[in-house]
Amino acid sequence: MKKIKILLAVMSLAFSSYMIASETLKLVPYPEKINITEGYCDLSSGISVSDKSSVAGQLLDYFSSGFNIPANKKGVKVKFVTSGKIADEEAYTLQVNKKVILITAATPKGHFYGVQTLRQLVKDKKVPCLLISDAPAFAWRAFMLDEARHFHGKATVKRMLDEMALLKMNTFHWHLTDDAGWRVEIKKYPLLTEIGSKRDSTQIEDKELKTPGETGNAAYDAFLRRYQSNKFDPKPHAGFYTQEDIREIVTYAAERCIQIVPEISMPGHASAAIASYPWLGTTKEKIKVPVRFGVLSQVYDPSSPEVMTFLKDVLTEISQLFPSGYIHIGGDEVKYGQWEQSPSVQRYMKENKLETCRDLQVKMTNDICHFIETSLGKEMIGWNEILGLNVHGWSENKASSTEKLSKKAVVQFWSGNKDILKYALDNGYKVVNSYCEDTYIDYSYEQVSLERAYKFNPVPEGYDRTQIYGIGCQLWTEWVRDAKMVEYQAFPRIAAYAETGWTKPENKSYERFLKCITPLLDRWKKKGYNLPEDIL
Repeated sequence: MKKIKILLAVMSLAFSSYMIASETLKLVPYPEKINITEGYCDLSSGISVSDKSSVAGQLLDYFSSGFNIPANKKGVKVKFVTSGKIADEEAYTLQVNKKVILITAATPKGHFYGVQTLRQLVKDKKVPCLLISDAPAFAWRAFMLDEARHFHGKATVKRMLDEMALLKMNTFHWHLTDDAGWRVEIKKYPLLTEIGSKRDSTQIEDKELKTPGETGNAAYDAFLRRYQSNKFDPKPHAGFYTQEDIREIVTYAAERCIQIVPEISMPGHASAAIASYPWLGTTKEKIKVPVRFGVLSQVYDPSSPEVMTFLKDVLTEISQLFPSGYIHIGGDEVKYGQWEQSPSVQRYMKENKLETCRDLQVKMTNDICHFIETSLGKEMIGWNEILGLNVHGWSENKASSTEKLSKKAVVQFWSGNKDILKYALDNGYKVVNSYCEDTYIDYSYEQVSLERAYKFNPVPEGYDRTQIYGIGCQLWTEWVRDAKMVEYQAFPRIAAYAETGWTKPENKSYERFLKCITPLLDRWKKKGYNLPEDIL
């Protein structure tokens, strides 16, 4: 009996030590499995890394600049091991002993993510001895920055890429063209940036504006009222990325295991391009780059062979700039009025046996999808309107398309009845879930609180996690005018989406997340980021 009591006491002490140690592991996103052993690895004498890989170099940079831990041949050995036994290319194991740290993975991506976890474990130049086995819940873990509405520049983009890397987010969705601006240099069509990257003034919020509520949700109604403002900042707004800039940022992202997926909007949200080349538009009339935000009426003319050639030329240059396997074509919020009034478009529809303008959009989308696949060797992704279903209450055309979207297309769900999401899954499409009411971080914290952001479940009831390709969080910038506003809207909510993208649902805990996020908040404060007050 005495031996049993001693054994129970030892087991209790070990369990208590595990629980205490677990409390100290403030990791975001939280790993899949953690086995904590006794003691700490002391890094105060430095680290020794014999590996010559880029990931090893990054580890040395992180430790030197972030913790003042130097490279030292007599220091703790850090070894990178490659193992074919790890199936997922982003998975890793991290083993910390008192004298050696082992990071094992199948690919450099896994090694990189092991390093990100190790960075978060360092405290007072010590790391607890442990074994972590970790792998992502979803393949696509994205943050989207809209730079068409407001141009933010390389420094802001690189800062976001740095934070994404630490949080194991692997996709930077870059919204580069829209009505309010064209932000990427296209050599064959220089007017896109000479004209399309500039506007005379910018609509701004009128906080005194009083209008009837539209939805009954006070926070959302306040958000919508911004679009009804008649106040404008008279200062011209301009900016675009040269192709040299793009290559620099693409390389910067790739070093952090982040693919950049560019979004080139079509057939709607095309005003900046049409202002540059009026023949691209359905009406062919000359317009200026709009200064008012919202859903505008300008659309590309799909009946024109010259317009389709233009789009393919642009996508070809975009494909050469961005090596990722995806190109986003938008496809959202298309107003069909100009198509319905155009004799050439109506004639084209008749020749192609297209009954409605929604059918026309699906056909155009399929043509572009085929081009991206066969000529560029990539996959096309678009917002869920590309399915040809009626998404918006304001749409004059209520009927869904009789044309079927190519199964090669990737669908990004953002709006409409959630049956649309289920339709995409039931019909075998690769789906990214970015439902606006849960993932739009241009929304206020009243609309999307940190808790709501964290508790977003991208997998609809009755479906399996493996059926969802991934998740995205989106920062639209109509009302986000500078870097400080980007920081305010993104941090700390981006960390919540990062954990949802990486940590499997059964391993998530909002209470634990609130404790784990404190070092990140300290990091962002030290960097001078503009954080919301009393967010926790």
